[in-house]
Amino acid sequence: MIRIYGSPQSSAGRCYWALEEAEVPYEQVAVSFADKEHKSAEYLALNPNGKVPVFVDGDLVLWESIAINRYIAAAYRPGLLGEGVADQARVEQWSVWSQVDYQPPMIALFIQLVFVPEERRDQAKMDAAREKLAPLNRILDAHLAENGQMVGSEFTLGDLNVASVALLNSRVGVDLSGLPNLQRWLEKTLARPARLRVEALG
Repeated sequence: MIRIYGSPQSSAGRCYWALEEAEVPYEQVAVSFADKEHKSAEYLALNPNGKVPVFVDGDLVLWESIAINRYIAAAYRPGLLGEGVADQARVEQWSVWSQVDYQPPMIALFIQLVFVPEERRDQAKMDAAREKLAPLNRILDAHLAENGQMVGSEFTLGDLNVASVALLNSRVGVDLSGLPNLQRWLEKTLARPARLRVEALG
């Protein structure tokens, strides 16, 4: 059976979501950062970076959530990759963008608000992150004004991977009320049964 290491609340969450969309059975393996399990020899043999997620399917061991999701789709639900070469490239484009451009300021803000005590928060870092996020959210809103989904007319990994970052807007206090297309798409995407099953995992 497929095994996935890491909490659904971590970056592994998008991999749980992909597995649920593909309706593939899997085993959830907890990794305790408090006990430094991610730095154990056994874990580093799976992922030398000492991070989550790690994905194991038979003899295949993968890390990096975007690569894992691409494999899940290709192996178990190819429709998530998009229809045709052009759409598949666009799915890859938005998936890479979600990690390279969109996620870093989101995570920078999330760390300050969730993990740093209020009296020690770096306001300059938070302001810089918000400044970077604003135009990125506008890019999404403009794109979604012309498109019901991130790519094509059906749900793909483009939607899943971007939404797995966009959902953090509410958790870091970013108001999307002025971005109706982004707000509509995000609400619809996060209401998918597969995503709700991941939420139920805790």
